[in-house]
Amino acid sequence: MSRVRASVKNRTLLAVWVLEVALLMLSVLLAAVLRFRHDPVGLEVFSQGMALRAVLVALCITGAMAAFGLYQVHLRHRWTDLALRLMLSFGFGGIGLLVLYYVLPFTYMGRGVLLMSLATGFAALLLFRVLLFHVLATDVFRRRVLVFGAGENADLINQRMRRRSDRQSFVVVGFVPIPGQALHVDSSLLASGEDGLAGLVERLQVDEIVVAPDERRGALPMDAMLACAQRGVAVTDLSTFFEREAGLVTLKIADPSWLVFSGGFDHSLPRRLSKRCFDLAAALLLLAIAWPAMLAVAVCIWFEDGRPLFYRQTRVGEGGRNFDLIKFRSMRTDAEADGVARWAKAGDDRTTRIGRFIRLTRLDELPQLFNIIRGEMSFVGPRPERPQFVDMLDQQLRYYSIRHSVKPGLTGWAQLRYPYGASVQDAEEKLKFDLFYVKNQRLLFDMMILLQTVEVVVFQRGSR
Repeated sequence: MSRVRASVKNRTLLAVWVLEVALLMLSVLLAAVLRFRHDPVGLEVFSQGMALRAVLVALCITGAMAAFGLYQVHLRHRWTDLALRLMLSFGFGGIGLLVLYYVLPFTYMGRGVLLMSLATGFAALLLFRVLLFHVLATDVFRRRVLVFGAGENADLINQRMRRRSDRQSFVVVGFVPIPGQALHVDSSLLASGEDGLAGLVERLQVDEIVVAPDERRGALPMDAMLACAQRGVAVTDLSTFFEREAGLVTLKIADPSWLVFSGGFDHSLPRRLSKRCFDLAAALLLLAIAWPAMLAVAVCIWFEDGRPLFYRQTRVGEGGRNFDLIKFRSMRTDAEADGVARWAKAGDDRTTRIGRFIRLTRLDELPQLFNIIRGEMSFVGPRPERPQFVDMLDQQLRYYSIRHSVKPGLTGWAQLRYPYGASVQDAEEKLKFDLFYVKNQRLLFDMMILLQTVEVVVFQRGSR
């Protein structure tokens, strides 16, 4: 059922993308009509290739929007944030179009039409997003969720998903207390009645029951839940609910049986081949584009602090095997003269001047492309940690070793959803997102993460 619900959300995003592509294509048509309103011959000539030009504009702009996180399933943008991301998307998309026109001159549409297309397209998409937010924010379009349980586990929904932006796709109509289990949910949120669970579901017009007891043994009214399921009401485990709605695996409530039977963990041959081909193609392409920047960084490091230019550090990779990770050196050569491994912290005084810049812009990580080409890393995956930290975290954090079932990545889901980790608590939060990625890894998911990494670099999130 969770897969079905997740696919519904993905289909909604697909529908949004299709509508926005149509709006952008219409903006090109409108711009052409306005530009050639006094020149019928010019309009006729332009219309011969207008379909191709309109498609290219739509794909470039929506591709940039994806890179700035505007097609995330777990969207949490304020209005100012939305406007800024949309402006950056049109800016980067416009630059992409100019590069495309240079490579393929026959696709060029003229400055006047292009500028009017971008202006009308921006206004149309901003208005569409505002209307979409107001429509989807109404309870009519949100699932009505009844939580069976009112204890510590059930209250995690209020703690982890308390903001309205966290509940865009559902509304909690109440929590059902379980006899003999402690109450942690505020009494004003409780829902109960003499007509039992089935009657309560019918009275509150519930679409989904989230099962969240603190103790399962003898606490679940299976006959009543079966009756609800027969009426089309979805019955969902709390772990699955968090995975679907928050994009993470909650360590506290996820038990081994749920990890085994909930699906995911695709390590099939087609998946491994597609991931390896994707890694090689993306790494070689980025290397071909970024080598001048890499050369400039190397020269700057040499001028400021001399050699070595690169920094090799042992990290833990797939299957717990160690490998040497390569980065541009961003700290002084005596940063760990005492041999003690330390997490980098904000304003770290061990960082050089050029080091601060390349860490903020993530240029220090470009040499890891060679780790990807050698097969030690993937483009997308959990960030590799040092053996000293892995040994410590493996003892303190449940399921930590699961993140080593895939290759570590240059970027990843945790890097998009959580800032730089510099403590055990941070590592625990990032592990929730890493486990979600390990369970749900797909080629399309990798491409989405790679696109949204542009947003991380531009806004300098998680850099230290």
